[in-house]
Amino acid sequence: MSIEQHKTRDQRRRAPGRSFSSRFRTPRTHAEEGVEDNYNLPGLALLGLALIATALSLLAAAYGFSTRAIIAAVIAALLYLSGALWLAIEWRRRNTQGRSNNIDRQGH
Repeated sequence: MSIEQHKTRDQRRRAPGRSFSSRFRTPRTHAEEGVEDNYNLPGLALLGLALIATALSLLAAAYGFSTRAIIAAVIAALLYLSGALWLAIEWRRRNTQGRSNNIDRQGH
């Protein structure tokens, strides 16, 4: 067997001169952006509540409570729309601030 056959798959794919960590590292300006930007959290919470309302709507429909299923579905739709609208407004606000990246808002 040759030496080439004993190398691992990553060693064979890796280009000479490039380390493994530099090829797969995420740029710092985008890493954990959703966690650092606390203004997105209400929108994410609304989408989480919408998922719960969807599950409750399906559960009510499965047990035959049609009125409760419709009410839960309407609430879920409103929560989905409000959460998506919140995230869209925050995305637009962040992009219209005139900065290409938000270095001053990052936690590290």
